Amino acid sequence: MPIGTGDWMLPTLERASNGSRATFRVVSNPEFLREGSAVDDFRHPDRVVLGGTDPGAIKRVASLYRDLQPEPTIISTDIRTAEMIKYASNAFLATKISFINEIASICERLGADVKEVAHGMGLDRRISPEFLDAGVGYGGSCFPKDVKALAHMASMAGAHPQLLRAVMEINRDMRRLVLQKVRAELGSLEDRTIGVLGLAFKPNTDDLREAPAIEIIHLLQNEGVRVRAYDPAANEAARAVLPGVELCADAYCVAEDADALILLTQWSEFRRLDLDRVCQLMRRPVLIDGRNLYDPAEMVSRGFVYHAVGRPTPDATASSAPDKEAVLAAH
Repeated sequence: MPIGTGDWMLPTLERASNGSRATFRVVSNPEFLREGSAVDDFRHPDRVVLGGTDPGAIKRVASLYRDLQPEPTIISTDIRTAEMIKYASNAFLATKISFINEIASICERLGADVKEVAHGMGLDRRISPEFLDAGVGYGGSCFPKDVKALAHMASMAGAHPQLLRAVMEINRDMRRLVLQKVRAELGSLEDRTIGVLGLAFKPNTDDLREAPAIEIIHLLQNEGVRVRAYDPAANEAARAVLPGVELCADAYCVAEDADALILLTQWSEFRRLDLDRVCQLMRRPVLIDGRNLYDPAEMVSRGFVYHAVGRPTPDATASSAPDKEAVLAAH
């Protein structure tokens, strides 16, 4: 809800009442529900935010939450502040993601491990470990549009939202970084076959809105790549938005004769893959792990040319992917 929606709503309702005796009160009650855990989030909110000018109306809305245990913290404020709390919360979480991705890019240049860096940072109670997972960036229905909307509203109001603009720019750059890593291993991508593991913007949902995988696949197709993909939940939804992509029944189908694999959604199913089988199925065992799902040393020991996000590769001397026959001979 753009800032000011609640203020706009009251006179709009009054005009629509056509002179009847009906009276209206507006209370802004933003939600903070995550896809895949919305019911639990509703039952155990960190806080309930209520914005309005009528104390009686705020009290009545607050009563809707009285049966939740433990009883949630109620924040009562004016309407515009309540609306801003929603935007500011999502923008801050998106900022944490872009921040750790910026650190990941620096780690790659300086030889540090962003996973250990994030762990060390997260133990600080002022920071917390949440949203410090480096990867290909945020997506979904909330963070992209809310950061963009807040930056737009700020600009229209004469502010200078340079941090928000940097957050969006870093998020876009993480998609391009994936393509650079594939190019570094394969050279020209024309007529290559590349598999994508994971399409939804996060696990435990089939939501493809602003999913990093969609943009990355489009970038690959623009380079002449044949793309295969698999997602445990989003395959059907992907048919309408990814024409020309071969949607496979499982990860092994995606890997067969692929020149590279790109992992873009951290589904638990992918943690349990038979990685030796995946390696043997591929034409060239290049794996770009966009979610830092695997251990780099283990992946290299299994024969993969492995690239994570912000994590050093144990065999730094390997500059290109070995042929499939060489990997099989090594085993």
